Parts: sequence; structure tokens; C-alpha cells
Amino acid sequence: MRIKSSQSSGERLSQTKSMVLQDPDLPPKPIARHRRNQSQHNIGGAGAAETLVVLKGEYLNKAKISDGGKKLRKNWASTWVVLETDTLLFYKDSKQEALTNLKPGCSPDGVDLCGAVVEWTTERSSRRNVVQITTSSGSEFLLQADNYPTICKWHDAIKSTADNLSKGAGGQAFGKPGIQRANSTEYLPRHGLPSKTLSLPKPAPDSPCTKEPEHRRSLIFKSSKLTYSMSDSADKNGVKNRLKKFISRRPSMKTLQEKGIIKDRVFGCHLLALCEREGTTVPKFVRQCVEAVEKRGLEADGIYRVSGNLATIQKLRFLVDQEEEFNLDDSQWEDIHVVTGALKMFFRELPEPLFPFPLFDLFVEAIKTKAGKQKVQAIKKLVLQLPKPNQDTMRVLFRHLQKILTCSRKNLMSTQGISIVFGPTLMWPELDCGNMAVNMVYQNQIVEFILIESPEIFGLEKK
Repeated sequence: MRIKSSQSSGERLSQTKSMVLQDPDLPPKPIARHRRNQSQHNIGGAGAAETLVVLKGEYLNKAKISDGGKKLRKNWASTWVVLETDTLLFYKDSKQEALTNLKPGCSPDGVDLCGAVVEWTTERSSRRNVVQITTSSGSEFLLQADNYPTICKWHDAIKSTADNLSKGAGGQAFGKPGIQRANSTEYLPRHGLPSKTLSLPKPAPDSPCTKEPEHRRSLIFKSSKLTYSMSDSADKNGVKNRLKKFISRRPSMKTLQEKGIIKDRVFGCHLLALCEREGTTVPKFVRQCVEAVEKRGLEADGIYRVSGNLATIQKLRFLVDQEEEFNLDDSQWEDIHVVTGALKMFFRELPEPLFPFPLFDLFVEAIKTKAGKQKVQAIKKLVLQLPKPNQDTMRVLFRHLQKILTCSRKNLMSTQGISIVFGPTLMWPELDCGNMAVNMVYQNQIVEFILIESPEIFGLEKK
């Protein structure tokens, strides 16, 4: 009885063995007798599929820098990120995720991780802890978090999910099921199976068939990126060449001035160049303003101290710079403070002040002289050293300010008030390396002293 039962069991085992294709190159393995061991045969493959990681939502900084190979402007935004079995979902906040579960129509932005490449990057952003995700469609995303353990956890989980999905896609041959050979991870097609036992040749380890689709996709993406970067650099070189040609063909300033396209300015022009251009030693605009003020503004309250309308002053300045005809007696210049404001602006915008830079410290040392006569002689000597346009313009201006003082009872302007206005306007140091408050005191004192002693310094008649 025992022998018979063993033979019958052997027959059953032989039938079981015939149902599975054996590899003739491998030695036969002992077959387990227990039913529980027999039930653990390789239905799904040599190794079960690895468990896919799922992470619950967490706030991360996200930026999409490419869409299908087309570069996008990088805009960082705080996003609620959720990792599912095969997809990375982006929500605006955690409330949107809850709303999506209730209303299926409100779907978030998703990234298919099958075939995706996940890697750390320091070139795509100046931020730290940045992860780059390149999808199979050519889109690129950046994820970032200030906390390194947090972003490291997400990097490992996303990379693991992408790798597992890529391996699964490569093994199943585009997702179609097959028949697995015993003791092997290779698959046989369903149709065309021969009646006899087959042993498929094993591919070489370095053959292209053994490589995963992830590498093929990454090569394709890299080649597309290279092509795109080459075309991008070519476009940039073309723009540079066009700019170089444009600059080389651009007419010179002298040519534009000769054609009248660019006219010489009055405001902001050097005093010597302006007087040389006009053929005078006193700028024409200075004389026009002085005559207008002496004609209808000597008794104006707070003359030169009160500011005029800045928009109107700029309008007058534009007409002067364009060398257009204007008359300061027109109604649009009725406010005399507009005329005085334009005159002060003219002196303030000189590239070099009326008191030239090299003589600033000398004027300061002269004003420190205690003896009155020596101080007058020192200031007069420096004034005589000024260039002819500076000296004549200063003489015209201080003669005009003397007339303002003759009407001080009506215009309420004193020598101290005028010096406070014209001190910083007529002189300032070339380099603001000293104390500004101290310099301003000396500026006011110099202008006030010259205003008082102008008859002696400029040879003017005392009034």
C-alpha cells in the first residue's frame, strides 16, 4: 500500500511539473511536499512588485520651469503636495484637496511619475534644497523646502516611486500580461507557444534589451534639451550680431547735431561751452530772467525764496533747451516765481558750479580770515582768477541781487535770506567727503560776504 501510494503521488507530481516550463540548463530543484509550499508558486514573477510609497499632503515650494520642452518663467509658489501610487498632485492648499474629494470635477494639477527623472539640482535655482523632476513628456518642476529632512523625505519617496513605475513598465512590455518561465523573470508571449518545452536564450547583460526605458527616456530628453539649448544660443548670438551692426551703423553725436535731430541743451551745459556757443560771456537765459525779475518782480513778497510751480518751470526749461522762441512777459509766465525758479534750476544743474571746484577750498580758507580788509582782498583775488564767463555772470547776478536788497522792505528779503537761497546753488564741493552742514555754513557766509562787499569786489556803484 505504501509503495502504491508513493507511485500515485509521484504521478501527480509529474503532472504538476509538466504544467511549468523548466529550464534544461538548470539542475532540477526538490519539490516541496506540503500544500502550503505548493500554493506559493511564482504566479506574479520572481519577486513581488515593490510597495509604492504614498505621502500625505505637505506644503512645499513649487515652480514649473518647462512645459513639454518649452521654457517657462520661474515663479515660486507655496503648494500643497500629495504623493499617490503613481502621481504627484499639486493643490493650492489643503482645503482644495478636501474639496476635490467631495467634488470630483475640481481636479488638481498632477504629474505622472512613470518614466520621470528625479534629482537634486543647484543650477536651476539659487535656493537651497531644490529637487528637479523631469517627466516623460518633457515638463520640468522644482520642489524646495527650507527644512532639509522634509525635502529629503520627499525626494526619496518620489524617486522610489518613479523608479518602481519605470521598472514595472519595462518588465510588462507596455503593460500587456505574459507567461513567466519557471525560475526566471522573463516572459513568453501568449500566442505561438510550441508544444515542446522551450528555453529562451538569455540576453547579454550589456545588450540594449536589458536597459530600462528610464535610461532611454533620459537620453531622449537630454538630446532634446541639447537641441533646444543650441537653438537658444544661436538666437542669442543672432541678436548680439544685429545689435553690433546697429551700433556700428549708428550716426555720431556730431552728425545728429548737424542734422538738427539732437540740439545742444542750455540746462546742464557747461558754462564755458554755452557762452562759447552763444558768443557771449553771460548766458542769454540768465540775462532774460534777470531783466524779467527787475521789470516786474523786485517788490514780490519772498522773491527767490518762494518756489514756483514745478510743472510750469519744467515747461519753460523744455522751451529753452529746444531753443524755441519764448517771451517771459507772456501770461503763461505771469507768476514771477516760475522765472526765479527756472533761474535757480539753471545754476543748480551746471556740471561745474559758478564757483569752480578747484577754488572751493580756497574760498573757504579766505572766508575764515578774521581781518575785514584782508578778507575782502582775498575774496577779490579769487574772483579775479575765475574764467571770464564765470566772472561776468557772477557780476551780473550779484548786481541784480543788490537791486533786490534795495526793495527789502517790500519783498522782505535780507542778505542772510538771499545767501541761504544762493549759497548751495552757486557753489558746492566736488566730492561730498566733508561735513555737509559745515560746508553749507561756509557756502552761505561766502555768498553773503560777496553780496555785501560786491561794490568793492566787482567795482560796482554803491546804492
